Amino acid sequence: MSQKQPARTMERWFRYFDRKFLLFLSLASLLHCASGDGKTLVLLDNLNIKDTHSIFFRSLADRGFDLTFKTADDPSLSLIKYGQFLYDHLILFSPSVEDFGGNINLETITSFIDGGGNVLVAASSDIGDPLRELGSECGIEFDEEKTAVIDHHNYDLSDPGEHTLIVADPENLLKAPTIVGKPTNKPVLFKGVGMVADPDNPLVLDILTGSSTSYSYFPDRPISQYPHAVGKNTLLIAGLQARNNARVVFSGSLDFFSDAFFNSAVQKARPGSQRYCIFTGNLELAVALSRWVFKEAGVLRVGAVTHHPVGETAPPAAYTVTDLVEYSIVIEMLSEGRWIPFDGNDIQLEFVRIDPFVRTYLKKNGGKYSIQFKLPDVYGVFQFKVDYNRLGYTHLYSSTQVSVRPLQHTQYERFIPSAFPYYASAFSMMGGLFVFSVVFLHMKEKEKSD
Repeated sequence: MSQKQPARTMERWFRYFDRKFLLFLSLASLLHCASGDGKTLVLLDNLNIKDTHSIFFRSLADRGFDLTFKTADDPSLSLIKYGQFLYDHLILFSPSVEDFGGNINLETITSFIDGGGNVLVAASSDIGDPLRELGSECGIEFDEEKTAVIDHHNYDLSDPGEHTLIVADPENLLKAPTIVGKPTNKPVLFKGVGMVADPDNPLVLDILTGSSTSYSYFPDRPISQYPHAVGKNTLLIAGLQARNNARVVFSGSLDFFSDAFFNSAVQKARPGSQRYCIFTGNLELAVALSRWVFKEAGVLRVGAVTHHPVGETAPPAAYTVTDLVEYSIVIEMLSEGRWIPFDGNDIQLEFVRIDPFVRTYLKKNGGKYSIQFKLPDVYGVFQFKVDYNRLGYTHLYSSTQVSVRPLQHTQYERFIPSAFPYYASAFSMMGGLFVFSVVFLHMKEKEKSD
């Protein structure tokens, strides 16, 4: 025993330093470039959260975000002043708040979102009415206070017995690397309140769902009624991208962003389950979600748009029907603080009057997308329209109006091949009339004899 005890102590120290070293490497790889921007207001239940969630906040600061920490009931809070937003982003790590301080309330936050602001919300089983009402405004419905997500088949080995420390498999993540980052096999630890999405709201994203054996209910009560959320309908993390490209992320767990969950080892309480001794996938997922919600990822913009007849370099005052036209557009994506050419193979162009007359895919040509096509034989006012809406990316829209006129009288064909039979009949009639006239005029009748 005396020889094994020092060996175990050394093993614990090596495991501790190994975990910290790998955590440092992960942060270095994820945060190698300071690309964030914008003033961010962080509202906390108490200032201790700043210490218990220091890794997440440090990751934001390292990416260039200007963080302002305040308690949610601070009487000096203000989000809008003289009609201008004082912050670009808002973080609500105050699940139990019952009334925001200062000039912040539900209407102020919804106005902030309507104005293009981005919001990150973390709740817990002690959720108050303000966050529940904010979720309802965004198509998310939280379960009642004191409830939690329960899974009797996918809970961690360190769970105290309520089966609320959930181990979420990476297969339950939304298949969108722009939002959740690169695929990984690391499970995610979750402990908090469950959510369900409004089925009539197409803007809500099911980022992380519970397993088929999960449900949301009071951990200390027997089930007497149907749970608020059951199975795959149980949302652990949800997102929203509004029509003005404002982004909101709701997490049912404040602990999901904590240092303890970032550094924790994880293993399902099943015989033969794999144990992840280094750390969970919470860090990678939290950083990826923050990059998406604060518009460091998945942001597109339109650059130069050109159109002209093939063989020319400038657009005319008006196109003519059946012209051969070349259209090109530059699309850029924000990556690590720089705008780079976007790489996509599913961008469509529509040539629209009231309905599309032409719909075709754009082909990548160097740093731009272009296509050549023939205008329809219909005149009027048309639009070159690119309407690109894909999961995880901001809505990209470009519209260029042009006029298409009919042919001028000097541009029509003089002889139409399909009319040759009519031409032949006309000339044959003229030839017949000429022959008849010659015969008629030169024919002399015989004189009658007496």
